[in-house]
Amino acid sequence: MAGIASGLLAAVILFEEWGWVPLQQLLARIGRWPGLRWIEGKVRSLPPWAAVALFALPTALLLPVKLLALWAIGRGHVVLGMLVIALAKVVGTAVVARLFTLTQPALMQLRWFAWAYTHWMRFKHAVLERARASWAWRAARVLRRQWVRRWRRQ
Repeated sequence: MAGIASGLLAAVILFEEWGWVPLQQLLARIGRWPGLRWIEGKVRSLPPWAAVALFALPTALLLPVKLLALWAIGRGHVVLGMLVIALAKVVGTAVVARLFTLTQPALMQLRWFAWAYTHWMRFKHAVLERARASWAWRAARVLRRQWVRRWRRQ
C-alpha cells in the first residue's frame, strides 16, 4: 500500500513539475490583457492572510466540479468523469501556479507558510531526483528527444 501511495505522490509531483511553469506562463500572457493586468496588480498587493485565502480559493471552487465528475463516473460516464477531473487538474494547476507567483512574497511573510514551503521543496526535489535517476525517466527522455526530432523533420 505504501508503494502505491508513493507512486501516486510521485505522479502528482511529476505532473506539477511538468505543468507548473508552462501553465503559469500561459496565464501570465493572458494576465497582460488590459483588465486582467489591473486584477493581477491588486492580487500582488494583498496582505499575507488575504493571499492565503485567495491561494486556497481554486481548490474550494474546483471541489464541486470534481465531485460532479465522480458522480458521473458512478452513473457509468467514466470517460466524461475522467476528462472533467483531468481538465479540473490542469485548470487548477494553472490558476494555483499563477496565484502563487503573484502572492509568494506575501505568503512567505507567514512563518508557517515559509517553513512548509521550504520543507515541501526539499521533499519535492528529493522525489524528482529519484525519479530522474530511474530507468523509466531516462527512457522517456530518449523517446521524447526522438519524437521531437521526427516532429521537426516533418
